[in-house]
Amino acid sequence: MINENTLLKLAKLSRLELSEEEKTNLPDELNKILDWMNELNEIDTTNIEPLTHLTFEVNSFREDEVKNMLDHEKALLNAPKKDENYFIVPKVLE
Repeated sequence: MINENTLLKLAKLSRLELSEEEKTNLPDELNKILDWMNELNEIDTTNIEPLTHLTFEVNSFREDEVKNMLDHEKALLNAPKKDENYFIVPKVLE
């Protein structure tokens, strides 16, 4: 059973900031999900083969073929920011 302490630990591990309303409502919602999962555990699946895919479709692969490639200069031509050889993009990782 998930109580407020467990929820706060999960939020900390997940690096989530929860509002007071979420701290109040989430334990009940998560407990409903866990109850539903327990109901699923009661189903007899002894003669059921595990699925590896949800459909019977098979990947269709194609050979890699080199086609009209964009040369380096044309690729950089319309770049909003660039240096001699590369696109300059905003930093996304600290």
